[in-house]
Amino acid sequence: MTERLAEHTTLRLGGRARAWLRATSEQGLIDALAATEGPVLVLGGGSNLVVADEGFDGTVVEIATSGVREDVEGDDPTCGGVLATVAAGEEWDAFVARAVGSGWVGVEALAGIPGRVGATPIQNVGAYGQEVAQTIARVRVYDRVLRGVRTFAAADCGFGYRTSRFKHDPDRHVVLDVTFQLRQGALGAPVTYAELARTLGVEVGGRAPLADVREAVLGLRRAKGMVLDPADHDTWSAGSFFTNPVVEPARVPDGAPAWPAADGLVKTSAAWLIEHAGFAKGYGNGPVSLSTKHTLALTNRGGATTDQLLALAREVRDGVEAAYGISLVNEPVLVGCEL
Repeated sequence: MTERLAEHTTLRLGGRARAWLRATSEQGLIDALAATEGPVLVLGGGSNLVVADEGFDGTVVEIATSGVREDVEGDDPTCGGVLATVAAGEEWDAFVARAVGSGWVGVEALAGIPGRVGATPIQNVGAYGQEVAQTIARVRVYDRVLRGVRTFAAADCGFGYRTSRFKHDPDRHVVLDVTFQLRQGALGAPVTYAELARTLGVEVGGRAPLADVREAVLGLRRAKGMVLDPADHDTWSAGSFFTNPVVEPARVPDGAPAWPAADGLVKTSAAWLIEHAGFAKGYGNGPVSLSTKHTLALTNRGGATTDQLLALAREVRDGVEAAYGISLVNEPVLVGCEL
């Protein structure tokens, strides 16, 4: 009998899979995908998954590949660039730490995000003013339809706010590795997120040492329960459960923050909408609740079920829609269940 998926997800929820394969090499991963019939769940760090209590009636292919290859341009460590090709199974935060320690600029504000590198282009992971789309040069995948390896340049990845072509076609492309194009230097990229700028003591658009940016981000994320800690139930979550809605400017409620988006639209704050619709930090009963530190995270307080978590998610989503006419969209991938 296979392990419960609850043992491999940050929410600590989910039943068993019908079968389980663990791939530690790229060829092993390709062979596993090529040989597996029926439904497949590709599993990395399990940080963005909500799995049904009944489990998954298919094969889990766990990506445990490793390796970072770097191609540095120029001899001067204060200029030039580097192409870093990272295996899909590498821990994302470990790569960020390596980049900061090596003087590679462009991912320092993405510190503390759980999960594996292979998941980052799928969601176009972003935080504190940075997105991986800003530094990805190319993504290599195994195409389950064509049954072969393909390489997508960044321009062909269909990146958008928390999305990509890979997210839109989840059963087709399995990420093998990601190549990042990063600058070299001692200072991080210009800080565009006001909260981070205040923490660093710089103006928006200013710069700070790479290590300082990473530590500031880790501090902000810890204060919101967004850095994994087995002893802290506020981190037993899938991170931000809802994406920030992108709407017409006229639909933004009075007092809600708004930032420019594409096509004349604006992005507003899901956390603001949730709080002002009556769902405070810690809202909930029994084994599930909103985080006591951050309203965007739905948490397992211990002994919860996926059904209980989804019931709370529906209550929050429906409450926001009733109050403001804006429908929140879940960010985590739902496996065997729906919202």
